[in-house]
Amino acid sequence: MQELHDAPLAPLTTFRLGGPATRLVTATTDAEVITAVREADADGTPLLIVGGGSNLVIGDKGFEGTALRIATRGCELAGTRLELAAGEIWTDAVARTVEAGLAGVECLAGIPGSAGATPIQNVGAYGQEVSTTITEVIAYDRRAGGTVTLTNEECAFSYRHSRFKADPERYVVLRVRFALEDADGLSAPLKYAETARALGVEPGDRVPLAEARETVLKLRAGKGMVLDPEDHDTWSAGSFFTNPILTDADFAAFHARVKERLGDGAEPPAYPAGAGHTKTSAAWLIDKAGFTKGYGSGPARISTKHTLALTNRGAATTEDLLALAREVVAGVREAFGVTLVNEPVMVGAGL
Repeated sequence: MQELHDAPLAPLTTFRLGGPATRLVTATTDAEVITAVREADADGTPLLIVGGGSNLVIGDKGFEGTALRIATRGCELAGTRLELAAGEIWTDAVARTVEAGLAGVECLAGIPGSAGATPIQNVGAYGQEVSTTITEVIAYDRRAGGTVTLTNEECAFSYRHSRFKADPERYVVLRVRFALEDADGLSAPLKYAETARALGVEPGDRVPLAEARETVLKLRAGKGMVLDPEDHDTWSAGSFFTNPILTDADFAAFHARVKERLGDGAEPPAYPAGAGHTKTSAAWLIDKAGFTKGYGSGPARISTKHTLALTNRGAATTEDLLALAREVVAGVREAFGVTLVNEPVMVGAGL
């Protein structure tokens, strides 16, 4: 294992923000991951798990403890079964499945980060979520002191949530197993209207896998959601806020606020989200509250391509980013009575 002290963490995140870690360990095998975790737990040392850094906001003071960077590799395809080591680059893994003619994750192309992070957040985009294809997650259980295999049901997936996110100090993901579909080179049925429109088909249709992946990549790039080291408009964590899921009563109150603020003809986005619940759009809320694309005059601003992305223009601090996020949260709450929730994990930072 590689070990560094007083090690910068900002370069390991897509925000390029945050102070150093007391100690940074890079593990390239599952055994090294487990050894590092056990050592930290035995010593009572605070432990931060770092994968691709695409969903991480680290405070300016950094992290007092051991940061464990998981850099394991391994991609095994057997028929329609796929197993990925936690450190595998997710977007590369998606490309491999498309090349192999297997459907199920093609609309998750271009999402930065590592494979091990996907079950934690139940990563999803353009009508797909990993929860629909994950069969098992192999993890190190810090409480039990051993490796466990959790079934899809045991992962307790929901919208941008899972058992791992609910109990972040317990599990360290080592490997993720998926069951994909051989549809003769075609995608899974398209669920997202925007993707279908871009492809000139109807929701529910299938298209060639490569076309689905390329279309999603173009859509993401148009919103600044494909990481480009040369483009500060992509120095973000993608969507900074989750889409609010409201109870029927809360949605009715929100709907009334929309009419009051925007006029009787205004209708907010509304999507079924289970019995008694409706999901609305965080991007819509942000825009209608007055925080348009490119908002801000400091080193942290809203992306010029998408209101959900808060960006580091190159010279920001984490506190600059958080100040902007707090301004957006307060503005949306004042305008519509809805409190936005951050999607990235906060370390030594908070709204």
